[in-house]
Amino acid sequence: MSSTTNTPTHQTSTIGSIGAPSRRNTELALLIFAVVIPVFAYANVGLALNDEVPTGLLGYGLGLGLLAGVAHLVVRKFAPYADPLLLPLATLLNGLGLVCIWRLDQSKLLQSIGQAGGKATNQLVYTALGIVLFAVVLIFLKEHRTLQRYTYISMAAALVLLLLPLVPGLGADLTYGAKIWIKIGSFTIQPGEFAKIALAVFFAGYLMVKRDALALASRRFMGLYLPRGRDLGPILVVWFISILILVFETDLGTSLLFFGMFVIMLYVATERTSWIVFGLLMSAAGAVGVATFEPHVQTRVQAWLDPMREYRLSRTITHDGIPHSDQLQQALWAFGSGGTLGTGWGQGHSELIRFAANSDFILATFGEELGLAGIMAILLIYGLIVERGVRTALAARDPFGKMLAVGLSGAFALQVFVVAGGVMGLIPLTGMTMPFLAYGGSSVIANWALIAILIRISDTARRPAPAPAASPDAEMTQIVRPGDNGPAAEA
Repeated sequence: MSSTTNTPTHQTSTIGSIGAPSRRNTELALLIFAVVIPVFAYANVGLALNDEVPTGLLGYGLGLGLLAGVAHLVVRKFAPYADPLLLPLATLLNGLGLVCIWRLDQSKLLQSIGQAGGKATNQLVYTALGIVLFAVVLIFLKEHRTLQRYTYISMAAALVLLLLPLVPGLGADLTYGAKIWIKIGSFTIQPGEFAKIALAVFFAGYLMVKRDALALASRRFMGLYLPRGRDLGPILVVWFISILILVFETDLGTSLLFFGMFVIMLYVATERTSWIVFGLLMSAAGAVGVATFEPHVQTRVQAWLDPMREYRLSRTITHDGIPHSDQLQQALWAFGSGGTLGTGWGQGHSELIRFAANSDFILATFGEELGLAGIMAILLIYGLIVERGVRTALAARDPFGKMLAVGLSGAFALQVFVVAGGVMGLIPLTGMTMPFLAYGGSSVIANWALIAILIRISDTARRPAPAPAASPDAEMTQIVRPGDNGPAAEA
């Protein structure tokens, strides 16, 4: 007699990721276009102004391409499953902003008043610093949920950043009344740009814990669920702080951004329309109240209501003690001159805006030289960044990631809206800058950090789930083929 044993052909499996495309090659292809388009625009400006290709074209192209390449390699290494559109879109906006700043640098009028000359070089340095911070965030922030541990530390940091411009000897009044800068040696920094990121982290951590209580309603009035009185505390505190910022720093833009971001995140967390209504009413009440006694806010409101009157008064000797500005009217004329297709790169006259032509009012240059079509394309790029941020929030698997992505996307969208709306005459001017386009180191560095956090959240959200591990019992399981009577058969 002999016995035959059927040896099982067991295959050991380990935990692994289910295959999914990383889309990094797609990102690389889009980055090439994001670099080529600004280089082409740079050449156009040089041909329009001097009838020759600018001598710095090669250096500009290599510099922008190198920065984009470094950012791409960092994403490929440390966030391989991140959204493939965020980096190319930010690079395109940053590149076009550099071109426009260099175009304004060539203006003799702006050079004569110290508003031009070397600004594009400075902006390229700021962009490099922004890319460095972008890389640092992705390399050291392995998991966005780590930020949840610093919820209240982020709140304290944000408040310190917002109060720094009020410190005697440190704050610098550089923007015709708005105290939003600090000066360290020859450098100026706008702390509010970094405070918005810290506030988004705080709001995300706070609302994730308190959203159930804030979603409760005490009664219904005119189709709206009214929040309970004790739940109004957080929004009242945020409203009061935003009013203090507006009063002491006369900074309408940061106040709107601060309060608006909180209301957006509060609505997303609770799904209660009543919070939006209360937020709008409180924001309007605060702005109207402050405008009754703050001359700087009154001036901006008057310029918004009747820009032509401000234009005329700015050219006459007045004795009302209120400074008048023709900037908004000049910006509106620039948009009108651009028409549908624009005058062409380098062929506009937006330098007549003079002060802040390359920062607060840079959108007017795009409107004049690229026309309505160009402005719509730029706003579409901004819209795509916001859309990808919201898509990231929807894909995030944890509540904190969802809230943080919504908060950062909402802050970005609000900043674009208040700046574009102010320059186009839709709302009063706020003194903020267009993200990535406008001249300013604080803005471009902070916004690159914002994009890095969104990329980190999207990488976590899009990363494939690991394949389930094999059960330990599988080692003891034998495979029985048809016809076998058991693990051993005797003959």
